[in-house]
Amino acid sequence: MKDAVFAFLHVGGWREFWWVMIGLAGQLLFTARFLVQWLASERARRSVVPVAFWWFSIGGGLILLAYAIYRRDPVFVLGQGMGLFIYLRNLWLIEAERRAA
Repeated sequence: MKDAVFAFLHVGGWREFWWVMIGLAGQLLFTARFLVQWLASERARRSVVPVAFWWFSIGGGLILLAYAIYRRDPVFVLGQGMGLFIYLRNLWLIEAERRAA
């Protein structure tokens, strides 16, 4: 069974297997942000981006960045690194707006 799972995931051992699981967990968090955004928009009957969207983005982005670093994928590292900057900046702007209000 183990050999079939490893072959399916294209991994050569347990270390790679767990990194793929970490990558998948990050991707699930990253995907959950769209579910959160969609549900919030449906409730409001207009397009909204809740704060939870940015937190899921950061959580998923950090985990995917760690996975990309492990895989030594410069394209993936650059993409996730830039995304994290944008997500953090959005949270900063939201907090600044709350303080001003």
